[in-house]
Amino acid sequence: MTPFSAVDDEIRDARERARRRDRLTRQRATLLTQIEDVRGVLADLERQLAKEDHDVAKLEQGGFAAFLAGLTGGKEERLARERAEAAAVRQRVTGQRTRLEWLTGDLRTTDQALAELGDPQHELEALLARKERMLVESGDPRGRELADIAARLADVSADLREHQEAQQAGTAAGQAVGYVLRHLGGARGASTWDMFSGGGFADMVEHGHLRQADEAAWHAQGALDRFSRELADIGVHAAPQLPKVDTRWFADVFFDNIVTDAIKHQRIARTGEAVREVAEWVAAMVGRLSARCGELTHQQESLARRREELLGS
Repeated sequence: MTPFSAVDDEIRDARERARRRDRLTRQRATLLTQIEDVRGVLADLERQLAKEDHDVAKLEQGGFAAFLAGLTGGKEERLARERAEAAAVRQRVTGQRTRLEWLTGDLRTTDQALAELGDPQHELEALLARKERMLVESGDPRGRELADIAARLADVSADLREHQEAQQAGTAAGQAVGYVLRHLGGARGASTWDMFSGGGFADMVEHGHLRQADEAAWHAQGALDRFSRELADIGVHAAPQLPKVDTRWFADVFFDNIVTDAIKHQRIARTGEAVREVAEWVAAMVGRLSARCGELTHQQESLARRREELLGS
């Protein structure tokens, strides 16, 4: 018997119950998918059965379909065929309903087992923390390594959280800049059409896209500013800026038509290229953040595994 024998027994029990809960949770997810699939199949079969029963009823009760079948001398044969088809579908409906009952019963049993297990993962974490304190306070050599791991885990977890927040902000900024690009692309297409065919409709489409791009650019710049702040938290200093949108130019083009179609087209194209450069920078930065998040997650998992090894030894 060691000073840690009692807590070790509790840890083994909690770990086994946590593994069982994980298995049951996966089984529950599978059951939910199966139930959803069966319900879909059953709904289709019930619609099909309603149609088959309707066809049988029309032949049995008479009517135009029965009249035609009678004229050709095949009424009884057709009625027998329709009844056989309806019976086959009804049998499939019964089978699927039975299957749904079985699956629903299995789900109830699984939910009951999960409820009885409680939250063993939380218990396990509390027990591991308790043993960790015991090892540190006892002067056991493992205690020194555990203290070091605890400090490193705290640093890595904080670093991972900050990188994830930056990644999320970058993804949001990328989507916002992409929205600007789509409207500029629409304006460029309309501008090309305007140069070759002209017409008020092309102007209307072009200026509609430009106004939407102008509005979207303000929102996108706000998202880029938030991204910059998140990057600063992880030691990356950057200030991505969308090209300045000349709202007066947009208004002049819309109301006064001062600038020629060719010049408008060139300006839209240049603005689009500048916005695309920002979009590519954001995408590259998000890619780097994603890779770093992967590295930090791996470090976190390795430290957690080593901690469990020490506590389980």
